[in-house]
Amino acid sequence: MATILVQTGSFKQQQQKFERVKNAYDEKEETVKQYFNRQHLNITGAHIFIRTFKKERKLEVWIREKTKSEYTLLNTYDFCASSGILGPKRKEGDLQIPEGVYQINHFNPLSNFHLSLGINYPNASDKILSDAKRPGGSIYIHGNCVTVGCIPVTDDKIKELYILAVEAKNNGQIGIPVHIFPARLDAAGYTQLTHEFSSAPALLTFWSNLQKVYLDFEKTRKINTVHVNARGEYYL
Repeated sequence: MATILVQTGSFKQQQQKFERVKNAYDEKEETVKQYFNRQHLNITGAHIFIRTFKKERKLEVWIREKTKSEYTLLNTYDFCASSGILGPKRKEGDLQIPEGVYQINHFNPLSNFHLSLGINYPNASDKILSDAKRPGGSIYIHGNCVTVGCIPVTDDKIKELYILAVEAKNNGQIGIPVHIFPARLDAAGYTQLTHEFSSAPALLTFWSNLQKVYLDFEKTRKINTVHVNARGEYYL
């Protein structure tokens, strides 16, 4: 007869049973709280949004307080390494960091890279536009400082990001959105890309489509639902 294991306690309590997570809280919980205090934000019930820019090698964490609908920038982290070039991931082994609209779908407290947060690549768009048989996968935001398509932020900083993600999920956030862009897609940023990649019209078309998602958040500071059509294009 099979034994059924029943998890008890909150998601946060379950995660803190792992030594690395417990140590992260011991070392970094006060630091994370200071970020909230610095921005006059309330951590209780807060949700998060992660936005990254490959060219600038920056990862932003935005916070939506429990009683509000708009997000406020909490903190910015540096990639400590990068792989591939600008452009989306399209097949296994291409070393590319994905580009598009994703969610955190896995918390790994026993990662080979200290702690890691999994991204749901391939998403609906990627499944249409990427290699049908071998699109690749296992894309994470993680510790350490090596990468073959993931986003490493050092062991020190992943502790903070992991705490923020655990707190958000513990607060009831079902999906933690992650938007990955080739660069800041404001007018200046996109114009620069058109100059640098003038010989890659398909890539520019993809970025022009992705720019709509970037500009929507810039305008509203809200995470509006993003859909994917039969051509793999994003639309709001």
